[in-house]
Amino acid sequence: DLYLAQGYITAMHRLWQMEFQTHAAAGRVSEIIASDAVLNYDRLQRRLAMPYSARQALKSMEEHPAVAQYTKGVNLFIESLTYEDLPFEYKLLNYQPEAWTNLKCALLFKSIAQTLNMDDKDIEMTNALNLFGKAMVDLLYPDNETPGDPIVEKPGGWDFKPVAVDTFPLAVPQELISIRKAPGTDPTTGSNNWAVAGSKTYTGHPMLAGDPHLKLSLPSIWYAVQLRAPGINCMGASLPGVPTIIIGFNDSIAWSITNAQRDLVDWYKITFRDRKRDQYLLDGNWIDTRKVVEEIRIRGGSTYYDTVVYTHWGPVTYDNNFHAENELNGYAFRWIAHEPSEEIDAFYRLNRAKNHSEFSEALDFFSLPAQNFVFASVSGDIAMRVQGKFPVRRKNEGKFVLDGSKRSQGWQAFIPNAHNIFEKNPERGFVSSANQYPVDNTYPYYITATHYEAYRNRRINNVLRSAENITYRDMMRLQTDNYNLKAAESLPLFLSYLDTTQLDPLQKQAYRILRSWDYINSANSAGATYYEAWWDNLMPLLWDEMENARHALSRPTTFNTIRLLKELPNLSFFDIGQTPEKEAAGDVIRKAFILGVRDIEVWKTRNPTLPVWGEYKDSFIGHLLPPLTALSIPVKTGGNHDIVNA
Repeated sequence: DLYLAQGYITAMHRLWQMEFQTHAAAGRVSEIIASDAVLNYDRLQRRLAMPYSARQALKSMEEHPAVAQYTKGVNLFIESLTYEDLPFEYKLLNYQPEAWTNLKCALLFKSIAQTLNMDDKDIEMTNALNLFGKAMVDLLYPDNETPGDPIVEKPGGWDFKPVAVDTFPLAVPQELISIRKAPGTDPTTGSNNWAVAGSKTYTGHPMLAGDPHLKLSLPSIWYAVQLRAPGINCMGASLPGVPTIIIGFNDSIAWSITNAQRDLVDWYKITFRDRKRDQYLLDGNWIDTRKVVEEIRIRGGSTYYDTVVYTHWGPVTYDNNFHAENELNGYAFRWIAHEPSEEIDAFYRLNRAKNHSEFSEALDFFSLPAQNFVFASVSGDIAMRVQGKFPVRRKNEGKFVLDGSKRSQGWQAFIPNAHNIFEKNPERGFVSSANQYPVDNTYPYYITATHYEAYRNRRINNVLRSAENITYRDMMRLQTDNYNLKAAESLPLFLSYLDTTQLDPLQKQAYRILRSWDYINSANSAGATYYEAWWDNLMPLLWDEMENARHALSRPTTFNTIRLLKELPNLSFFDIGQTPEKEAAGDVIRKAFILGVRDIEVWKTRNPTLPVWGEYKDSFIGHLLPPLTALSIPVKTGGNHDIVNA
C-alpha cells in the first residue's frame, strides 16, 4: 500500500516529467516531437541499447512487489485525470499520457545511470596515443594526477587477496578515429558528501551532509517524500518514476551519495566479414551477428526503421547508416548498465536499515550507477563505501579502444563487494567524497576514469580537519562554501607573467581587482568574474591542438593543466605561433588575460549591471523542454565548478 501511495502522489505532482524522461531514455521522443534532431537522439538511445539495458534490470525489478504497486498507483492517478486536469505540457504539446509500466521504472534508473556512468575516454586516448606517443599520454592524461586526499586512505589496510586475471597484452587499434561520441557526464557538475563523528560535533553525535549536484531543471530531478508504514519511517529525496527513497534518513541511519566517476564503458573494434555485417571475427572464427530492427514512431509521419547490429560485446553504435562520416568498420559499445542489476532491492533494504551492518548488506544489491555512499547512525558510526559493479581491469584496460576480435580483451571478472573501497570510523573523525580519486595507491585494483575532481575534496577536508564542536549551521555553511582553491593555486602564477607597464587602463584595473581578490566566488565578487573570464580563454588557447584536431581528442584536466604550467612552462603544446619555447606559457597566459578583459568589456555593453560574478555567470534553472525559456528561472548566486558550492 505504501508504494501504491508513493506512485499515486508522485504522479499527482510529476506525471509529465516521469513520462517525458522515460520516453527520452527509451528513444521515443519522436512520438511527441517530430524533427530530424529528435530522430537522431532517439536513434542514438536505441543504438546505446538503453531499452535493452532497462529490460535487463526489469527481470529482477519485477520480482519486487514495490515496483508493481508503484506502477499501479501511477496508473490509478492517470485514470483519474480529465483533460482539464492534465499537466500543461501535455496540452502545450497536444498529446495524452499513456499507461505506466514496470519497464518505465527501469528506464528511469537507466536514465540516471546514463547521466552519471556513461563517460569514457577510449576514443580520445587512442587518438592521443597514436598522435603523441605513450610518454606524452602519460604526461598529459595520468590515471591519478591529484595531490592526495582520496576518498579513503589507509595504506596497507586492504586485508584481502585481490582477484587475479590473465595478463594478455591489450591490443589497441592503430587508426585515428573521427567518431562522433555520445554525450557524457557534464564535467562542471559534481557532488559532495561527508559525515563527521560525534567527537567533532557539539552534540557528541554524528552529523551527515549530502549535496548531489545534478543539473538544475524544472521540474527538479528530485522529489522529496516521507514514507511511513509498519516497519519503515524514512524521509528524503526520491526519483520521480521509481519507488523508494534514494538519499535520506530513517530513525536509525542517514546516507547520501556522490558519483564514483569510474570508467564503466569500453569500445571494441569489430572486424566484419563483409559489408553485410552478418558475421564478425572472434577468436579466429566467424560469429553471426544479431540484428535488431528498432521501430521509431514519428509523430504525424511514418515509422522509421533502424537496424542495429549486436555482437558479443554489445551494440555497434555507429555505422554507415548512422554518422557515416566515421568511415570505419564499426565499434561495439559495452556498458556496465547492460548487465542485470537489483537497485530497487538495494534501496528497499536501505530505507529500512537500522545499523552499519544492514546498510552494508543493502549495498551488496547495488550495481549502478557506481556511487560513493556516506553513512552515519544514531549509534555513533560513520562510514564511506564506494559501491558499484566494477570490472577487474588490467593496467590501462578501459583507457583505450580494444580489439573486439579476441575474447581475451574483455572483462574477466568483477571486483567482489567485499573488496570495494570502504572506511568505517576513521581516526581523523570524518569521511568525505567529492568525485575525487577514490583511494591510496596501495589498493590492489587498477582504477581509471575520464576525470577526477581535485579541488572541492581538498577544501572540504581542510575545513573538516581543523573544525571542532561542529554545529549543523557549520555543515550548511560548508555546503555553500565559495572558496576557490583552484584560483588560490593558480592566480599568483598567472599574475606573475603580467608586466603592468605594458597594460592599458582597463587591463590595469582588472589587474588591481585580481591582486586584491580574496579567492571567494561570491555573487558580488568582481575578482571572480575576471579570474573566470581569464581561465575560460586560457584553456582553449593552451590546448588548441585538441580543439582544432580532425580527430576526437580531449583536453587535459584543470588540475593537470595548472601543474604542467608550473612545472613545464615550455611544453610544446603551450607554444602559439612563433613564441620562443622559454616564453610559451607566459605568452599564452598574457594573451588569455587580454582576451578575458575584452570579453568583460563586451559583456558590459550588453548588460546594465556591474560585472560581478552572480550577474556575469548568469545561472538559470531551465525547463526540461529547452525551448520553454519563458519558464526558466534566473539565479544570481555564487559558486562555480571546482568549488564546494558547485
